[in-house]
Amino acid sequence: MNDRIVRIRLVQIALVGAALLSMRRFGLLDLSEIWPAARRLGEFASSLLPPNTEILPTLFEAMLETMEIAFVGTVLGFVMALPLAVLGTRTVFGPRVTVPVRLLVGAIRTVPSLLWAVIFVVGFGLGPAAGALGVAMYSVGYLCKLLYEAFEGMDAEVVEAVRGAGANRLQVVNFAVLPEATNAVLSQLLFMFEYNIRASSIMGFVGAGGIGYYMLGYLQLLQYQNLMTALLLTFVVVIAVDYSSAVLRSLAAPGQKRAHVPLLAGLTPP
Repeated sequence: MNDRIVRIRLVQIALVGAALLSMRRFGLLDLSEIWPAARRLGEFASSLLPPNTEILPTLFEAMLETMEIAFVGTVLGFVMALPLAVLGTRTVFGPRVTVPVRLLVGAIRTVPSLLWAVIFVVGFGLGPAAGALGVAMYSVGYLCKLLYEAFEGMDAEVVEAVRGAGANRLQVVNFAVLPEATNAVLSQLLFMFEYNIRASSIMGFVGAGGIGYYMLGYLQLLQYQNLMTALLLTFVVVIAVDYSSAVLRSLAAPGQKRAHVPLLAGLTPP
């Protein structure tokens, strides 16, 4: 057994040991705590059924607002993230530009989406505007990272060829980086929208609109059957968005014929 394999085994043992130690500290290895917790969870799960379909008209309107929050937040986030991602691309700009940009993006990404929503609720008051801005800022942090990694992962020879023809940085971005990375940009944008549907569903917990407002109310009032209805509606919408995104990605892929996309494309491996 060589030294590399020994080091890998030692790292694996250390990670497993650390995980077991943390689980022990949290009481996750104590059966006297686990069984009562499992019983309580079972009782909670049974109280969720059957879903109350009478509240669907109200939830449909709230779900539409949630989708609007996700859509507006994704669009605003993309508009802000794209130029930052270009400035953070090391194959186009030097460290004097990329390092500060990446630090800024890292700082934005550090703040959770709910905290961004709280910040904008303070500024804009309760309602979907705060939720959309909170989603937008959260999207900037993650979209920017995904995009500049996609830009750096493209064929460097294309960039060098355009640069060798005398193009400046703006022309390199316009004629090399963006055209080559179009499909990656579209894929990441659709992924962010899918994620933001889920994130927007809990924006109502802090007064930022959407179906989360009703979810929080149902939890506080112990109306678990209503909560189950809201969760199922959110699940159906997420599956529909996943499917639509898969269709759009299949249509946007160059050189490929339109293929049949499984209904559960968002949940199945490629």
